[in-house]
Amino acid sequence: MHGIWRRCVRYAPAQVAELENTATPLPLDGIKVVDLTTVLMGPFATQILGDYGADVIKVEAPEGDPVRGIGPFRHPGMGAIFLNANRNKRSIVLNLRDPEGKALLHRLIAEADVLAYNLRPQVMAQLGLDYEAVAAINPRIIYLGMFGFARGGPYAERPAYDDLIQGMTGVASLLQASGGKDPCYVPLAIVDRITGMAAVNAVLLALVQRMRTGQGQSLDVTMFETMARFSLADHLGGATFIPQRGPTHYQRLVTPERRPYQTLDGWICVVVYSDKQWRSFFRAIGREAEFDANPALSDISHRSDNIATLYQMVARALLDKSTAEWLELLGSADIPAAPILSIDDMLADPQLQAGSLLGETEHPSEGRLRVVGDGSSGSVTNWSYRRPAPRLGEHSAEILSSLGCSAQAVEALAERGITSNPSRQPPTS
Repeated sequence: MHGIWRRCVRYAPAQVAELENTATPLPLDGIKVVDLTTVLMGPFATQILGDYGADVIKVEAPEGDPVRGIGPFRHPGMGAIFLNANRNKRSIVLNLRDPEGKALLHRLIAEADVLAYNLRPQVMAQLGLDYEAVAAINPRIIYLGMFGFARGGPYAERPAYDDLIQGMTGVASLLQASGGKDPCYVPLAIVDRITGMAAVNAVLLALVQRMRTGQGQSLDVTMFETMARFSLADHLGGATFIPQRGPTHYQRLVTPERRPYQTLDGWICVVVYSDKQWRSFFRAIGREAEFDANPALSDISHRSDNIATLYQMVARALLDKSTAEWLELLGSADIPAAPILSIDDMLADPQLQAGSLLGETEHPSEGRLRVVGDGSSGSVTNWSYRRPAPRLGEHSAEILSSLGCSAQAVEALAERGITSNPSRQPPTS
């Protein structure tokens, strides 16, 4: 496998030490993140920070992150989605309903660079963890909130989930406008993922700002506004102008004819976009003279006005040959085309097999796992797989020890339900 996967292999302790000493430092080495997030949006964001070197301390309630229970899994509490959103983290259990548990959290905050949460701000205030309280403990902290709606608006106190935000930011209606019988959701946690990546961007910028000024700050990254930015940027259309000039929507994206096309034996994705590509397509189907003679075809503005008709023409033409024949013909004409792949197909795709996105690792309790990487690479900066997703409270004793708690004190805290100490037990086999 590629270099970023080298730490997936089991090494003897001396070999691990040698790797750590010789490896290029990761860009976020030395950054400590206290992670209060659960489910997907927040854990995805903090996993990215961990991938690039941050020490991410996942603070979990005694019952654990709820997504631990979403299967499939080999052992309870270690579900597939959890495993894929929580690598490169250490887990500590703290009961924040107990004053001593909250006091221990304050000690973690005092040493942290970032505090990440995805509770509503009102809930954080009820816990005594609003920005003012946290900044009083650590003025340099980057206080990252990921939640549904911007403060001050009429929706500020509403709960938010991916499906709700897809509905409220045009995604569901756009899928209907583009040919669906009813409004529907994209079958991906697309809002959680996009908002999580936006949160990472915000944290990195805040760290650069702090490096220059020494100042910490509060960051709000909201699902509704983040996703609305995407929808409106593509589909503001005539509403860009005041007064409005024409309808909203980018017509090419919403025409029902923009879809995978049926071939003689299957389906294919084709994007004919530029003047050169349209000319090549008409040449490929033996109608280049028609392209030259018709301004509605050869000019991009006219094509935009007639895009549905053009896509219907493409659809009819593609019925005449097999998918393989079209892929070869369109490829030789330099027209972008691709097959339809299922999730199972993707796992065997030669591009993904040749690249560094997919890898395998041995988890100490969950056995052999497939891991989805970062997808980007640099000549110097790369992500690193250093820790598998943790068992609930796996690092409680280790983290509390770093705060000065003795082994006896950790045992006493565990007995009182303030923390847990699974490190005294062997991993589940």
